[in-house]
Amino acid sequence: MKASVGRYIRWILTGAIVVFLVIFARTIDWAQAWSSIKSASPRLLAIAVGVNFLSLIIKGVRWWLFLRPAGSPSLALSLRATIAGAGLNNVLVAQGGDAARVVFVSRATGIPSSTILATLALERLFDPVGFVILMVYGVVAYTLPPALERWRIPAEIALGIIAVLLAWFLYSAHHAKPGDAAKGTAESSGLWGRFKAFMMGFAASTRSLATGPRFVAALLLSLASWACQVLTFKFAADAAHVPMSMAASVATLIAINLGLIIRATPGNVGFFQFVFALTAAPFGIGRNDAIAVSLLIQTLQIIPVTLIGVALAPEFILKRTRAREQVDALAGKSEQGMLRSVAQEREELARTSRKS
Repeated sequence: MKASVGRYIRWILTGAIVVFLVIFARTIDWAQAWSSIKSASPRLLAIAVGVNFLSLIIKGVRWWLFLRPAGSPSLALSLRATIAGAGLNNVLVAQGGDAARVVFVSRATGIPSSTILATLALERLFDPVGFVILMVYGVVAYTLPPALERWRIPAEIALGIIAVLLAWFLYSAHHAKPGDAAKGTAESSGLWGRFKAFMMGFAASTRSLATGPRFVAALLLSLASWACQVLTFKFAADAAHVPMSMAASVATLIAINLGLIIRATPGNVGFFQFVFALTAAPFGIGRNDAIAVSLLIQTLQIIPVTLIGVALAPEFILKRTRAREQVDALAGKSEQGMLRSVAQEREELARTSRKS
């Protein structure tokens, strides 16, 4: 009953947002926006695409930090799976690309999917951490619109809580024992008890992966990835000949990611443009120019990644077959070697018996 009510509320909310976006879309001079897109600089667009891919590559390296100690030392495999997962995320619902890359790496390496899932959970943990740091940096370093300035204190509080939780998690992982997960679940009561039991269980399952140096490296890579996203926004605006400051790039990126908590439309098309135009207006960027830039950003972030990611997916689907062929070949060679060894031993015994 509760699930159906929640589903109805979600549909009503989505419908209201779509109607609002349609009303907003009627205020746009689409001819002027399209003109800005057509006159965009190909060189700067190529740089924006490259920087966006660099952000994705950095995430692949971040995942590899946790995959390597789990038994998957190939950086190339981590990068290919990350790009394939990102591409599939654009065409599948409920972040299906993340589930797909767990399957991809598990098939390619033979490592249990539960272990790969643990590495992915650790890797994804640093995306919101990096975003909170970006928020604190944005409101401290730049003068942002009042709607974002209000997030300064909550972001600073959240950053402090995250620091404490990460330190506690590292401590728990370092001192965790195999039976702690079951013990914590048995003793859990209430919301805090269940949360603590979950964290203890997660720490116990990832105790060999969670180390201080690895966390520091993952955090630095997260900051680099978010910096690439800021530069993607900046280069896309420059390509469209729209003067967009670094403060405006940071502000629009923060506002859009806050807004993406509610995925109201497929790919957030329309909602992305609305939030971008609303946030860019205080920086002197006209609505039509903002729409042109936001369309460019979504295009260069979605289309190249989707095409390459979907193209890589079949390779991983066939990985298991290839791996089995390799195992069968090795098994065949091993069997032949054993047979030769037995034959040689028999010949040696025969020669010995003849001599005697």
